Amino acid sequence: MESGAAQKTTGTRGVDLSRVRNFVFDMGGVLMDFDPRHFSHLYVEDDADAKLIEQALYRSPLWPLLDAGVVSESTVERKARHEVPERLWEPMHRGFVEWEQHQVPFDAMNAVVRQLHHAGYGCYLLSNAGTRWWKVKGRIPSMDVMDGFVVSAFERIMKPDPLIYQVLCERYALRPQDCLFVDDNADNCEGARAAGMLSWHYDGDAAAFADAMRQGGVRI
Repeated sequence: MESGAAQKTTGTRGVDLSRVRNFVFDMGGVLMDFDPRHFSHLYVEDDADAKLIEQALYRSPLWPLLDAGVVSESTVERKARHEVPERLWEPMHRGFVEWEQHQVPFDAMNAVVRQLHHAGYGCYLLSNAGTRWWKVKGRIPSMDVMDGFVVSAFERIMKPDPLIYQVLCERYALRPQDCLFVDDNADNCEGARAAGMLSWHYDGDAAAFADAMRQGGVRI
């Protein structure tokens, strides 16, 4: 799952959004927090030890491959063990097997999803995430109003490849030009535009996002 601070909101400000019929949301950074620093501290108190775990596991070059569905969690953990002292293996393992239980929902943005759903818009999730997404799914407050989802590990395609946006559209019979994609990663927004969607580079401010949607003609 993706992480990192969102940057300036760009992409659709001042654009007529009245033709948008469907909203496609990223998960990590938009609907749910993904905080490797927090996960790394779950069973260690020392900041230096936590940093070792963070770099070896959650910042590992293998983590995107986990999201791509081409390596297993056990492979990622085995590699991480080679990069931390043996005394950290147990706390690293305990944190790794339960990190999704410590993800924090972004309540304000999940509430916006509900508003859009109740206003009659289609709402979809498109996430770079591993197969553990099935455990995360039940923790997403707005998941019950989503009309569908595509997760990278099950498709073995990742954002920003335009193909994964096309998979979503084909699976749910959506026209790309009717969709607005929302992500905190600028590259993923570019991928959506390449696939024919409008996109919104989200900066973490749900109220500002909702206001901008109304100003653009979205009925919420």
